[in-house]
Amino acid sequence: MSGGDIAGLIAAVVFAVLVGFIAIPLVKLGRVLDSTRDAIKEASDGITPILDETATTLQETNKQLARVDVITKNVADVTGNVSALVALFAATVGGPLIKLAGFSAAARAAFKAAGGFGSRKPRGGSH
Repeated sequence: MSGGDIAGLIAAVVFAVLVGFIAIPLVKLGRVLDSTRDAIKEASDGITPILDETATTLQETNKQLARVDVITKNVADVTGNVSALVALFAATVGGPLIKLAGFSAAARAAFKAAGGFGSRKPRGGSH
């Protein structure tokens, strides 16, 4: 063996040791990347049902809000109808009741002036 062969052999051994030292961190990095991939897959598998449930919940909420909107519209219609009915009742019955009250007040005043019902004094007591 010549000096060049020995130098080549030493260079090959040094290169093999260097590759060994570099291979260890690369293997560890590969394991870290595998663990990271597994963690991301598990997180993705866990998030998918949550997102599906959230989408379903939002759809059901939208349906309920549509029902509440219909109920609110119906309540507004009923309120308008009740308001119109009260106005109609006030116009139909209120006017004659006011006239009747005015007539009864006038009749009472007339009886009082004539010495009828309104002029009687209470019996006994300290009134």
